[in-house]
Amino acid sequence: MSSTPRDLLDHARWGPALEVRLQRTRTATFTILQCAFAAGLAWLVAKQVVGHGSPFFAPVAAILTLGLTYGQRGRRALELAIGVALGIGVGDLLVWALGSGWWQIVVVVALAMAAAVFVGGSMLLVNQCAVSAVLVATVQVDNGIDPSRWVDALIGGALALLVNAVVPTDPLRLVRGRAEPVLLELAGALDDTATAIERQDLDAAGRALGRARGIDPLMERYREALSVGQETVSLAPTRRRLRPRLTPYETVVAGLDNAVRNTRVLARGAIRAIELDEHVPELTLDAIRDLARAVRALRGALDDPRHTTEAEAEDAALRAAARSTAALEITANLSASVLVGQVRSTAVDLLRGMGMEGEEARGAVRDARARLGV
Repeated sequence: MSSTPRDLLDHARWGPALEVRLQRTRTATFTILQCAFAAGLAWLVAKQVVGHGSPFFAPVAAILTLGLTYGQRGRRALELAIGVALGIGVGDLLVWALGSGWWQIVVVVALAMAAAVFVGGSMLLVNQCAVSAVLVATVQVDNGIDPSRWVDALIGGALALLVNAVVPTDPLRLVRGRAEPVLLELAGALDDTATAIERQDLDAAGRALGRARGIDPLMERYREALSVGQETVSLAPTRRRLRPRLTPYETVVAGLDNAVRNTRVLARGAIRAIELDEHVPELTLDAIRDLARAVRALRGALDDPRHTTEAEAEDAALRAAARSTAALEITANLSASVLVGQVRSTAVDLLRGMGMEGEEARGAVRDARARLGV
């Protein structure tokens, strides 16, 4: 049966989006199961072991501690306990003094959040403090102040950390999954910049700049994943053997961050060169593409530093530096000089990301042309 134009349109509209959503769901499956199991276990322990009647805060604390954002789970567990305790304390005192009702909720929430902000709490602590105060103001407790809710929060947070330690996420897989989009987008932005200059396409240069700017949120997720990975290998005995495998991903962060910034400057330099219609030597374009090759080779080097791709990444970065330096002998106009400077700076960043010290990387870039005979 052949597809109708409407079928094709629907697939074009929903097909890619559906694939992205399925992939996102598959990626989150392990954490979803972690949260669900920890929530049920927290309820069971608080109700059956400790004997609390309706331990609402236990599963809530477990879910918020693990969460889908990964984040620093130990810190979140502590903040939850503090937020619940502070919210309950403020709520109990005000309900005892003022009673309950809509305007009392306004007062309770405002004062609870103000107290959390005053003690320097994060957004999680402030929000949890407000939620706890609302529950105190709306759910009556016959004997007044009820410390069991704070105990439930401690149970939920502790059991969430226990589940995270016994059945932890794979830190290497998590970090690798967050590093890969950064490297792919950085290499793509470099290739796009070279192609835009080659074609003298101002719109394409603008898109390359936009692509480079879009790497910042990817870098943030990468840093967060590293934080979680470091926490996991520290707390989970079954994951400690992965500690050395995380080291290359930690080493490369600062270099990648600087390389992303320099790539943005490189794209802006490309826009300026196209606007001024200044000549950019072919060697400069080759150098920019060498940087892209270095970034792509870095993917394999991060996963296994002994892999030959580390040598390939280093060689490509040095070749970029050598070719860009040689390009200045052909054209030394301002645009070409700016582009060459950014290529060399990005090469230094990538070499530092591979583990070179700053002066060593700068010296390698200075000597690259003589070393490679370009």
